[in-house]
Amino acid sequence: MSRPARTHYAPFYETYVSLVPEPDILPVLGRQPDELRALATSVPPDRESHRYAPGKWSVREVLGHVGDAERVFGYRAFSISRGEQSNLPAFDEQAYTAASTFDRISVAQLVDEWAALRASNLTVLRRLTPADWDRTGTANRASISVRALAYILAGHVRHHVGILRSRYGVVAAS
Repeated sequence: MSRPARTHYAPFYETYVSLVPEPDILPVLGRQPDELRALATSVPPDRESHRYAPGKWSVREVLGHVGDAERVFGYRAFSISRGEQSNLPAFDEQAYTAASTFDRISVAQLVDEWAALRASNLTVLRRLTPADWDRTGTANRASISVRALAYILAGHVRHHVGILRSRYGVVAAS
């Protein structure tokens, strides 16, 4: 396994891919459910709806968004690995979150849902052949590879865990 070339994803995704220096993505993806659960269990129930500033997402909405992104990026990886050549639709995270009911769902439930999505995505990714990892397709009118999508999945979680720590004060218990 190797990291994706920068030509295998749109520049916007460098934010996420750069957060994953590991050369083998599957172990990283496999560890993240335990890491996210540890972080989530440290959020007291009265802080789950906390927003660090007006107009910003709550802790619940951040975690709900992480689940939405897992669905979207996982679907893209699955579709492209199967040879899909149609342009896969864009993902407007603001609109998706605004249309959600995340603020009525506990942090524990949101993380459980995300972990189930991750388990499903890992099942697909672990079955890929070397050629499947290098397949490219189009999402939101930009070329992207299956390998890049796997790194984006991991980096997206790391990005939002960093935001939960730095802006929301969420710190996993030791």
